[in-house]
Amino acid sequence: MEEKKDLIENFDEAKAKFAHLSKYAADIAKLEGEPRYLVELDRSMKSMEDVNLIYPVGGPIFIHILKKKGKGTKYHAIEPFMDEKEKELFDEILDKLIEIANHHPVPPDFKQIDKVFIQLFNDVVVIGEKKKSLIKQIDNRIYLDKAQYEKMKYFILRNRLGYGKLEPLLNDPYLEDIHCTGVGHIMTVHKIFEMVHTNIIFKDDLTLNKYIVEITERVERPASDAHSIVDAMMPDGSRANFIYGRDISLEGSSFTLRKFSEVPISITQIVNWGTMSSEVAAYLWIALENGMNVFVCGETASGKTTTLNAISAFIKPDDKVYTVENTPEVTMPHACWQHLLTREAGKSSDVSYEDLLIASLRSRPNYILVGEIRGVEGSIAFQAMQTGHPVMSTFHAGNVTTMIQRITGDPINVPITFVDNLNIALIQMAVFHEGHFLRRVLSVTELERYYQPAKKMVTREVFEWNPVKDKHNFKGLFNSYILENKIAKILGYEDTRKIYDEMEIRRKIIDKMIEEKIFNYYDVWEIIKNFHRGGKKTLPFNI
Repeated sequence: MEEKKDLIENFDEAKAKFAHLSKYAADIAKLEGEPRYLVELDRSMKSMEDVNLIYPVGGPIFIHILKKKGKGTKYHAIEPFMDEKEKELFDEILDKLIEIANHHPVPPDFKQIDKVFIQLFNDVVVIGEKKKSLIKQIDNRIYLDKAQYEKMKYFILRNRLGYGKLEPLLNDPYLEDIHCTGVGHIMTVHKIFEMVHTNIIFKDDLTLNKYIVEITERVERPASDAHSIVDAMMPDGSRANFIYGRDISLEGSSFTLRKFSEVPISITQIVNWGTMSSEVAAYLWIALENGMNVFVCGETASGKTTTLNAISAFIKPDDKVYTVENTPEVTMPHACWQHLLTREAGKSSDVSYEDLLIASLRSRPNYILVGEIRGVEGSIAFQAMQTGHPVMSTFHAGNVTTMIQRITGDPINVPITFVDNLNIALIQMAVFHEGHFLRRVLSVTELERYYQPAKKMVTREVFEWNPVKDKHNFKGLFNSYILENKIAKILGYEDTRKIYDEMEIRRKIIDKMIEEKIFNYYDVWEIIKNFHRGGKKTLPFNI
């Protein structure tokens, strides 16, 4: 499939190239009016009550969003379609492909498999002028016109190397989660239009079960009656959970797919969306640059990992970063990045979070990132903090009190007197605000020390989200324990309050990047990296 750089920017040009798009656009114009065509969507569209737009997601795939006031949002995947004769033709091509594929060597690099498929496809078809009959044999090959050739090639790659009928959804960069709750229509969570109903449907149990078996076999975790629940990582890095069989999933086999983004969301995007303020970002910049231990906490789907990815760019560019995950979601821009995954392959050959964290203590990392702390690995993470290895992780907790209770309770069991090794807890949630679900950092809290007489942890909230004004208040100005008592002293400030001037410089840099529309993760990283190495003179703008 084509990447975003290949998207057609002109609607007339797109319709001229793809007949299925032209037909769909004409039909929808009669019913709903001429749709608007956009190559990129903007989050400001969240507030729009009426939407009728089409956007491309690569190759011949386009998406139509239709939203009317007071009604649910419809998501229609526009892709090529085959009539009955073309389906017969497609089946014949498949038979010939299977016949010759048995005699073709398997490529050493699986990434080349798409090129091999196209080569095999070209061996069994030929393009020529359209004749009276749909099919004509030329040197034992199948005759196609140009339109048929492109259509058949699309479906060959979609069904054999892609995700079949879910291909449009996996190509759409604006989707977060894909939900199949059984036989019927697929639902998906759109980054802008939230939960939407798609036109993609599994009509019966046979089709749905066959699809799940094929997909899970491809990732070497086949679902069956004997293995009804399967967690898997898809080839593109997306996380999937499959539940097979009506005896467990009453509406039919079901699955949830959490999409993976190859290019992480940048800190400027997060600030621009209002998830956190530029002051919060500047505070985290100084904290991570100086080796503070940070937990990004929140409930499911609150955006914890997205925030973790974004703020990891604040870690010193020349540091060695060691990441431990169950599934690869963290993307580090650092040159010295040791990226490790747990392994579940049988009791004797399992490699757990605990194993990898113990190994990290011998690997001399400057920073350890843990995808999510949930169990006994938490105690090892706190041991790493105590021995001078900064740790950053996501953690499932809705507030600081709950976080401390989980850290000190079973199965993590960190003594409460050790909890102050964690310096900063960021609490992030998905909140319903002015009719829309938004992700917001609700608070940033410093863990100061354990106070023995009261037998409790002394904490200090330095940032608080005001839901009425949708603003973040900096309560820690001239009152931050971490900035003044830790970081300022590490940096050798005589007047520890000068640290706030450094924070202000970083706030201005972030605001200027947003003003200049610098949102790409790696462009933001280059500016942060160069500033660390050379100061303000390296900035591509004045602050």
